Amino acid sequence: MKKELHTMNIVIVDDDKLVLTSLKTIIEASGEIQVVAIGNSGEEAIELYTKYTPDILLMDIRMDKMTGIDAAKKIINTYPNAKILFLTTFADDEYIISALKIGAKGYILKQHYESIIPALKAVNIGQSVFGDEIVTKLPLILKESSSKKDYHTFGILEKEFDIIKLVSQGLSNKEIANILFLSEGTVRNYISSILEKLSLRDRTQLAIFYYNNLNI
Repeated sequence: MKKELHTMNIVIVDDDKLVLTSLKTIIEASGEIQVVAIGNSGEEAIELYTKYTPDILLMDIRMDKMTGIDAAKKIINTYPNAKILFLTTFADDEYIISALKIGAKGYILKQHYESIIPALKAVNIGQSVFGDEIVTKLPLILKESSSKKDYHTFGILEKEFDIIKLVSQGLSNKEIANILFLSEGTVRNYISSILEKLSLRDRTQLAIFYYNNLNI
């Protein structure tokens, strides 16, 4: 008899073998997630992702030779729908921006072990996850990254700009619909159209786009 629920399969990559072993033990103890492979480098991350195409790749950033960021870029170029969650000790602005821009689904700190399993579950159902420290830093980091432009420069209509701004504030489709007096379906259609127009993948990248280009 087949299981009704799909067991989440993940690959873990970290150059610290003790951390790697600990993560595997903690995650598998939940009984809901299977660690199908572990690796110690960016190169191994690419090899293991290609071999197993896991539901999620949980990966460190700072590793010798090839960083987690570089490995993620290569993986996402080949597998655009790859779900990569970074787990690192460092909340460096440069790493956070890089992780967001390449399309990572999350960035959490190793210090918060209790958040790892909830984060994996959230990413698995399509959400993006960022630790509290990261969320607090985001607006300031993103505001500093480049000069701003008028939204018309990007071919964005006024109503689309209003929706982008509300998405960047973390509001749901329902909340946006209530504020703008639209139906949820209309908001959803607007967002799909905006993502296609701007060649973006998801709401997280849309929020980044807003802070980088439109939030004056």
